[in-house]
Amino acid sequence: MAHRFFSAEDGTRLAYRDEGAGLPIVALAGLTRNGDDFNFLAPHLDGVRLIRPDYRGRGRSARADWHSYTIEHEARDVLALMDHLGIGRAAILGTSRGGLIAMLLAATAKDRLMGVCLNDIGPVIDPAGLASIEAYIGRNPAAKTFEEAAKARAKTAVGFRNVPPERWLADVKNLFVETPDGLAINYDPALREAFLAGGEVPDLWPLFDALEGLPLALIHGAGSDILSEATAREMRARRPDMRYARLEDRGHVPWLDEPEALATIRAWIGDLT
Repeated sequence: MAHRFFSAEDGTRLAYRDEGAGLPIVALAGLTRNGDDFNFLAPHLDGVRLIRPDYRGRGRSARADWHSYTIEHEARDVLALMDHLGIGRAAILGTSRGGLIAMLLAATAKDRLMGVCLNDIGPVIDPAGLASIEAYIGRNPAAKTFEEAAKARAKTAVGFRNVPPERWLADVKNLFVETPDGLAINYDPALREAFLAGGEVPDLWPLFDALEGLPLALIHGAGSDILSEATAREMRARRPDMRYARLEDRGHVPWLDEPEALATIRAWIGDLT
């Protein structure tokens, strides 16, 4: 069940799920995604309080001025949610955009973090992946049904192989909503404007280096068009203690219930306690 609170900055209604008991982990989804992306992982976690916010303008959260669809604003929303829940410190599991938010929090509010697990994201974002995002962000799919969308995803998803059809079907149901006119994106189309206004990606290595001293893990899709092998190697060189899983047959982004991903996440959780 989704709960809601209101941003103290601009009053935007923000949705989140809060399930389980134990170690607090805030799970942050990708750019256009929402907390349902962690549905595949959630059943495999024990002794964890899993908190899954929907960013402003995504999923069950209300739409806002697109100028506020920034990593900086979303990071402040994460801290506001933690304050709302009375959580002083939490671990962050960040998928793609969520990992960038986690790194920013490490640089600006490190005292609120227990550790970070990055899902297929690092301080260098591959231009090929950015071009792919630009091609689809803010646009409804051509597919009219979930079944059509699942078949299309199976053909076009970069780096993915040996994925059962039922997984693609579950995946697209997190991405889109059914309407009388076909499928529609499950987020504010104005997110495209925010993405295009973002300009060049700055040097993010200082944000990665800010993770120093925190238990750290990286899940890496071997076929990712966002996180390159070279960047993953450099991340591991800078943090030789970082837990790491490289997933064959996965691109951007792994679903996190893959055996290698689960083993790494569980080991990382062990490092937090």
